[in-house]
Amino acid sequence: MFELPACPARFLTSMLGPSFQADYLVDYAAWWAGEGQEISDAVDRAGTPWLRMFDQLGKRVDDLFLAPAYRQLLQVGYRAGVVWRAFEEASLLPAYALGYVTAYHDPGLYCPYTVSLATAAVLDKYGDAGLKARFLPQLLRRDGTAWQGATWMTEVGGGSDLGGAVTTLARPWGDRWLLTGEKYFASNVGAELAVVAARPEGGPAGVRGLALFLVPRQREDGTLNYVVRRMKDKIGTRSVPTGEVELRGSEAYLLGKPEWGVYLILEVLNVSRVANAVGSVALVQRALVDAASFAARRWAFGKPIIQHPLLRRQAERRWQQLRAAFALAWEAVDQLNEVWRQSPPYSDRYHLFRLLAHLAKYWTAELAVQTARWAMEVHGGVGTLTEHRVERWLREAMILLIWEGTSHRQILDGVEVMERKGAHRLLLQHVAPFSVAEDRERMLVRLEEFLALKPEEKEAAAEDMFRDLALFIASSLATKYLAPGPRQVADP
Repeated sequence: MFELPACPARFLTSMLGPSFQADYLVDYAAWWAGEGQEISDAVDRAGTPWLRMFDQLGKRVDDLFLAPAYRQLLQVGYRAGVVWRAFEEASLLPAYALGYVTAYHDPGLYCPYTVSLATAAVLDKYGDAGLKARFLPQLLRRDGTAWQGATWMTEVGGGSDLGGAVTTLARPWGDRWLLTGEKYFASNVGAELAVVAARPEGGPAGVRGLALFLVPRQREDGTLNYVVRRMKDKIGTRSVPTGEVELRGSEAYLLGKPEWGVYLILEVLNVSRVANAVGSVALVQRALVDAASFAARRWAFGKPIIQHPLLRRQAERRWQQLRAAFALAWEAVDQLNEVWRQSPPYSDRYHLFRLLAHLAKYWTAELAVQTARWAMEVHGGVGTLTEHRVERWLREAMILLIWEGTSHRQILDGVEVMERKGAHRLLLQHVAPFSVAEDRERMLVRLEEFLALKPEEKEAAAEDMFRDLALFIASSLATKYLAPGPRQVADP
């Protein structure tokens, strides 16, 4: 029978080697097992945070009423280093390792950590010296008072076609800009800082006319810089407050060059897409652990149901899928760690990373939904009851499938980077040490034939091709991660 580690930190060590057994990671996992999961369950049952729009004198305040224990839960991760370690250790690996442990217990909570990291990264990289001095230290606090970030791109027209859907207008005003518009899905509402996609006045139409701005929650005079229209009541990820935001001449600061806007937006999204893949794999592990634990205790026909051949084979197959999915997701982490400091124009390594990120986000999210559904089936009728938590993993997984671009978006964007940058050739070369030459050649021939199809035929066939490529890359990389050499959590 396979051994399934019930601790996410121990699973990381089993996949990445004993040098990944950092004290802070072990301590963080222990805190979650001892205290955090109970708080997380309470937050999930409580549902949507309540918004108080005005104080007793009628002043607009937009206070979010969150349980005090939730704020404690949130700051534990910030103290552990979900943001600051990336800058102190010049590596994203600790942040994503902490994110894995977080998502094992609460996939929704990983969202605030991710968008805070993305906000800090883009501010550090593209903000001017004054802007960084003013805001970056607040995001890197370690004392339980860290500011939070947010990334707001989506408007009522949707998030896939940003060039057509973003109507928020930015006009220059002295040393800053004023933004007017609405953001329809604004995750981590209440954050002290947000990075926001908007179109500078007079800019060209389409995605090339967008720029990225830093928007504080308060204006320089201390008044509210934007208002929250309402909160969203979601089926899952209730540990992240999501709402609708109205920007009414909101003070903002341009990040980078205006003509680089689309690239900065995609850099922010890619940080989150990789986190989505990491969180999806963590959810797969959790669903498998819960299912295996129940199956060992539930008897039917004279023995524990895990000992019945069909269920045992299903569990073993899904355990192998978990390890392959982890390999794919963590390779995306590793490659992002190599290129996250790059600015346009990007290297070939960056384009390789882009394709890997699309593959990882696509396949791990699909696997998370399938595995969570299977875990419910293993539990039978009790799997549908909210009191036993297993149904939560399916609710959470359905949002991971949509966050940061649906499967359709990942497939089509992945095809684009293959067409324009030849990223598929770069990726197949990258996995050469872990795959058979004949298999790579067959995959390359299939990809080239696919890319030569007429546009409509190509799009119609894209999902099958993309899925097969994801499976091939994941199974190849599994060889690498099942026999890891010495690896350090904080490798630059």
